Amino acid sequence: MLLSTVLFAKSKSKNILVQMMSAAGTGYRFNTVRSRLKGKLTLRKYDPVVNTHVLFFEKRKIRSV
Repeated sequence: MLLSTVLFAKSKSKNILVQMMSAAGTGYRFNTVRSRLKGKLTLRKYDPVVNTHVLFFEKRKIRSV
């Protein structure tokens, strides 16, 4: 078989871009990258709307990176 006739499968990206939303209910969001193999992400970061550190939860997947 010739190499030109062999179809190569595309591999999936190891990382995905996700949107993180503040648990304080302020509507403040930011995007971050996480591994595709890990579970949902939870971070404690600064929320400038309430002027303090709060939990951020993963809201949705944006795209593969």
